[in-house]
Amino acid sequence: MRQTFDVIGGAQMGRDHLPRLRAEMKLLGMDGFFIPHDDEFQNEYLPAANERLSWATGFSGSAGAAIVFQNFAALFVDGRYTLQAAMQVDSDLFEIVDLMDPGPFGWLKTRKISGMRIGYDPQVIAPDTLERLRAAAASAGAEIVHSNTSPLDAAWTDRPEPPMAPIVPHDIAWTGQSSFKKREAIGKQLAEQGVDAQIITSPASIAWLFNIRGGDVACSPLPLGRAILFADGTADLFVNRNKVTDKLASHLGNEVALRPESELDRRLAKLQGKTIGLDASQASAWFFATMEKVGAEVKRVSDPIALPRARKNPVEVQGARNAHKRDGGALSRFLHWIDVEGPTGNITEIDAAMRLESFREETTELRDISFESISGAGPNGAVIHYRPNVDTNRKLEKGSLYLIDSGGQYLDGTTDVTRTIAIGDPTPEMIDRFTRVLKGHIALARVRFPKGTTGSALDVLARLALWEAGLDYDHGTGHGVGSFLGVHEGPHRISKAPNNVPLEPGMIVSNEPGYYKPGEYGIRIENLQVVTEPKAIPGGERLMMGFETLTLAPIDRRLIEPGMLTEQEWVWIDRYHARVLQEVGPLLPKDDLTWLEEACARARLTRIQPRRKRRPARTFRCHCGGPSGCRRHRC
Repeated sequence: MRQTFDVIGGAQMGRDHLPRLRAEMKLLGMDGFFIPHDDEFQNEYLPAANERLSWATGFSGSAGAAIVFQNFAALFVDGRYTLQAAMQVDSDLFEIVDLMDPGPFGWLKTRKISGMRIGYDPQVIAPDTLERLRAAAASAGAEIVHSNTSPLDAAWTDRPEPPMAPIVPHDIAWTGQSSFKKREAIGKQLAEQGVDAQIITSPASIAWLFNIRGGDVACSPLPLGRAILFADGTADLFVNRNKVTDKLASHLGNEVALRPESELDRRLAKLQGKTIGLDASQASAWFFATMEKVGAEVKRVSDPIALPRARKNPVEVQGARNAHKRDGGALSRFLHWIDVEGPTGNITEIDAAMRLESFREETTELRDISFESISGAGPNGAVIHYRPNVDTNRKLEKGSLYLIDSGGQYLDGTTDVTRTIAIGDPTPEMIDRFTRVLKGHIALARVRFPKGTTGSALDVLARLALWEAGLDYDHGTGHGVGSFLGVHEGPHRISKAPNNVPLEPGMIVSNEPGYYKPGEYGIRIENLQVVTEPKAIPGGERLMMGFETLTLAPIDRRLIEPGMLTEQEWVWIDRYHARVLQEVGPLLPKDDLTWLEEACARARLTRIQPRRKRRPARTFRCHCGGPSGCRRHRC
């Protein structure tokens, strides 16, 4: 199995580690210390050796921050992790505060910290974040400082070894374009911007640009390293020599210099007098300070690889289709299994997650899971990013909902899918909420939109049916997905938060509205979809893009309230299920196929209801003693 279910984080970690951290802070003359979730590579999912926030607090989510002072501390998390933080973190040690409002910097401004020194690690903090930290500290009368040694790294004496997974070529059969062509095109773009070289710090961008993959980050085939791309298309790639495979040098060719990580500082010093591009959202403050120190002109520009990476070419789009069809077969087998075994009361969240992974393994093409499965039964399903462990593991129970959010990494694509399943008979409220989430999902799947439309402009479609009932959810509606890369990929997204990146053909994005009732159940329906090429609409005046749904797995009809859906929504559901049956059906064994045929039958007929014993017909008689239908009394 590729995932484990041991307890991760926990209140005891904070109790054990905070005293050690505070002791190191005192030695360095720091009254406070800022801890972002980010690592040196600005990863979302971190290697164990870089889980600094988790080590200090016990919180294991993929987003957050903390500020630790000698006598008090705060942990900042967003709406996805509010319940998880409450479960994992000792509230006597940490005040749990919203990550967005007031956020760490709004919170800091209200503290009585005048004259205090707040430390930070320049290797793991982005320059924009550093400026906000500096401004907030100044507003409260404090100052920020750093040293060559992070107090957290010094306190973390049992830190795991850094990852050393081999770096391997990713064949053009999957990428659709050579590394040379990619470097040539982006180098030309740099020249047009007046940039001599771009320092690339994003592992995903490095993997895409050089057509390489690794295994340094859990669930993502990423190699950790740095690169310098020059305007002429040549490049330096800095990685640990222990990761280099025999095929790597020949794959990279003569125009890419493969260098050890230890040479990075010396190579950066040679960029004196050059105009250097850096992405302030990805490169740490250390890079900006270093380049200014060596006398380079720093130009803040967005990662030039992010958009080309997001715009999948035809080979990558077809690979995504193939991966989702394969993944849909595994998921459909799992849904059949859970339909049979779930109501027995013997299946736990961990059992279910392991069984789904085994179905994916049986395809023989799974390279890894794309993230640790969110397998939530009953009230655990209401924890948006819940991950089961041995302490929280629940059994699936009749009359409850089960939410499974999971995905796979295949050479031709990355998948991410969520299904909510009724275990036994759902309540009317569950059916109402599910149908509202489904209406939002369908609206976002069917929409057509013109060039220049951002995901922020579409987000309301997924929420409208919930808003009409005074309901909502506290997470984004859609995130980008890589091609055998990260399951979360920018720069595009669909969310309430403003985003200025228009959706473009080839971009893959999730469609995942939800509803969560704390302490009772959670609902989410997630498919991945790809933006289509602009097409004319009969009678229209502008070309319109749309979405092609990639994910192929049935939606639980027992949770649909027929009277709440429009004719167009029924058409979408029936066509979607017909496509699932047509494409996934041939991959299934006979018994799974029989189940899928029933699961994909025309949804508008009725919700699937459990079979009940037929009662014997009652015999009615007229009050006059005659049979029912007596002509005399017209009964």
